Amino acid sequence: MARQLYLGHDKMMAGVCSGIADYFGWNTTIVRIAAVLLLLGRGGLIAYIVAMIVMRERPDSVDDL
Repeated sequence: MARQLYLGHDKMMAGVCSGIADYFGWNTTIVRIAAVLLLLGRGGLIAYIVAMIVMRERPDSVDDL
């Protein structure tokens, strides 16, 4: 079964950073720091908002897939 990118359960804002960290197996704190640095630049906010809209909530069970 292929991995899919979902919003994370460890939400500070929308769960985008925690979902990305879960997908790649990275530390959530490092992903959040990188996101803050990207948000300071141009387009970072737009990319974050697009990710909030595009990424789905993680289903609670396999039956929901």
